[in-house]
Amino acid sequence: MHYVATSTLLESALDRQLQRDSGMPHAYYQILAMLSEVPNRTLRMSDLAAVTQSSQSRLSHAVSRLERNGWVQRMPCADDRRSTLAHLTEAGFTALAAAAPGHVRTVREHLFDKLTCEQVGQLRAILSTVLSGLAEEGGPVPMPGVAARQDAPA
Repeated sequence: MHYVATSTLLESALDRQLQRDSGMPHAYYQILAMLSEVPNRTLRMSDLAAVTQSSQSRLSHAVSRLERNGWVQRMPCADDRRSTLAHLTEAGFTALAAAAPGHVRTVREHLFDKLTCEQVGQLRAILSTVLSGLAEEGGPVPMPGVAARQDAPA
């Protein structure tokens, strides 16, 4: 019960801060952050859905909004005509860079500042164990370069 309450309240706090300070929900921040961490800032939409733990439909809607803001651009995939690439634009990278300090501050305030150094280490170890178990079961791991194919154009 504590996990569900904590994760729900933390996600709400992160979303409120990003909406208030940067005009974007946490889900959009995650998309921009994932794209910023991969080569050429570009991923196949299917890979982006996997690493953000999003359905194709939900991701497509989010990317449409990000495109309207000029933060993401969809492009055809040269290697696979059935696939579409999502590319983080310079404007998107700038928006992410502007949002990051407030986001990091909020994560620290609501999570890490409440823990001792020893507890942070314990939390890291616990989460690593859980993440490894989920990855072994074949679930997509929300980290760039793990589930993502990075064959985007240079």
